[in-house]
Amino acid sequence: MSRLILKNIGRESAIFSFRVILSILIMGVLFSFLAYRLAGLQITQHEHFTTRSKENRVKILPLPPPRGLIFSRDGVLLAENIPTFSLEVVPELAGDLDELIVKINSVIGLDDDEIQRFKKEVKRKRKFEKTPLKLKLSEEEIARFSVNQFLFPGVTIATRLVRYYPHGQDFVHMLGYVGRINEKEVKRIDKANYSASSYIGKTGIERSYEPQLHGQVGYQQVEINAQGRIIQVLKREPPLPGHDLYLTIDTKLQSIAAKALGERRGAVVAIDPNTGAVLAMVSYPGYDPNWFVNGISSDRYQTLSQSVDRPLFNRALQGQYPPGSTFKPFIAMAGLFFGVRDEHDQSSCPGWFSLPGGQHRYRCWNKSGHGGVNLQRSIIESCDIYFYELAKDLGIDRIHDYLKGFGFGKVTGVDLAGEAQGLLPSKEWKLKAKETSWYPGETLITGIGQGYMLTTPFQLASATATLSMNGKRVIPRLVGQTEDPATGKSGDLLSETPQKTVEANEEDWELVSQAMRDVVLGQRGTARKIGMGASYEFAGKTGTSQVFGLKQIAEDNMAKDQIPEHLRDHALFIAFAPLKNPVIAVAVVVENGGSGGRAAGPVARQLLDYYMQNQ
Repeated sequence: MSRLILKNIGRESAIFSFRVILSILIMGVLFSFLAYRLAGLQITQHEHFTTRSKENRVKILPLPPPRGLIFSRDGVLLAENIPTFSLEVVPELAGDLDELIVKINSVIGLDDDEIQRFKKEVKRKRKFEKTPLKLKLSEEEIARFSVNQFLFPGVTIATRLVRYYPHGQDFVHMLGYVGRINEKEVKRIDKANYSASSYIGKTGIERSYEPQLHGQVGYQQVEINAQGRIIQVLKREPPLPGHDLYLTIDTKLQSIAAKALGERRGAVVAIDPNTGAVLAMVSYPGYDPNWFVNGISSDRYQTLSQSVDRPLFNRALQGQYPPGSTFKPFIAMAGLFFGVRDEHDQSSCPGWFSLPGGQHRYRCWNKSGHGGVNLQRSIIESCDIYFYELAKDLGIDRIHDYLKGFGFGKVTGVDLAGEAQGLLPSKEWKLKAKETSWYPGETLITGIGQGYMLTTPFQLASATATLSMNGKRVIPRLVGQTEDPATGKSGDLLSETPQKTVEANEEDWELVSQAMRDVVLGQRGTARKIGMGASYEFAGKTGTSQVFGLKQIAEDNMAKDQIPEHLRDHALFIAFAPLKNPVIAVAVVVENGGSGGRAAGPVARQLLDYYMQNQ
């Protein structure tokens, strides 16, 4: 017989209800905790985690391209890039910048120029871009900042390549320098390509060849954390380095020119007349271009800009001087071309010349006169009277039209920015510039390279090279070759063929060249001391250009050494060598040097000696 089992329905219902309520309570507690945590994340800590989620993000960072190097023709490094440490700030992470500057100043020290430059750069850059605060940190400054770096969010020590000129002022007027990009330059540059660059060429080769030297910016895609530090590099496209440049300059010749010029203000330019290669270019005084790379101090810049010696002025390219008697061979060529003179025609030199009906006497440098002189002797002994008469017979417009073929009165086209064009006067020019007519006396003094006539040392060297090549001219160049370091491909920039720009008979070229040869190697030459002992034949011409018009009576009664230095004549000298098939043409200007034969000629002779022995 089976047992009947009865269930306690009430008790079971109570147990079930308890369990349901307990489960609901546990779930309620869990949901309450979850709601609390969600509220904390969404409300209380919302700003913190929103900031972290935004800051810990992917960025595209530009990579600066290495700037191209500059070498001389003989492989000497003239401009390079050296690594330096700089203090850089990301403004959006750094907080109050004024407070930051005060704190950093207490740790490593900042000068006023650095602070002002930093504030200017911050304004032109975006807040998430790094901005240099202090450049070229010393080892001690790096150590002091590193110890305290945790106090400065958004501030890091970065390594950058900075331009450096190992030879200082020796090549400054040729190379120029780079400097910090300013607001004016920002408007004209390709902002994308310069997004990682802080420097740009300011003067000289650095400016003229900026597109080739700069290179192409690269990029990298990175993930950064809230402090701005890179967590990982996701993708990278390397920058393309700028092209290396090989100049036509001979460093030894450059050094000889600088030493020969010494402490005297002036310029020296040497050119290969066959190719246009600039072999030497010196302008003294100069300055150290490294001062400008990271920003020159106000005091130092004022010292340079206010100096009476004008070291910032490129005399070789921008100095404009009356050519004086160095102009006479060119005038002689004009006289021969137009048939106004031949080699046998003579003039009588009593020491002065007056225009018909005029009272004013135009003096010769030789007050006692040269007697009877022909064209060749007038160049050899530099007779002013002969050239007064020749200029009068030619007329200013024929002088202008013929001599412009030598390059006078216009830029040479050398590959440097800022070249002055000089002045080759004419009647039309004076009417436009002075609003008055041309006077016969002005033609006379133009014939001896005075008056309105102005030329730069570069023009004078180029014209001398054209004369040595019998009227064939090549545009001067400082950069002979470029090379792409990424591919190794090079490009030759000296492939131009000389162009005939001046017409004349071969006998006339020979006549004038021979006369210039006798200036330095003949017994009566005004520069015969300069030619003594030369193992090669060369041609030359002395010149002096008047700086200040002393009255003739006062000048007669005043000894040369009594004239204040800044009022003394400039000394000039031109030369080419050898006499046949020349390979070098030189122009020298020594400011306030007095005599071309004594001050400028010896400089040219030293250049010719070295180059003829070592070319």
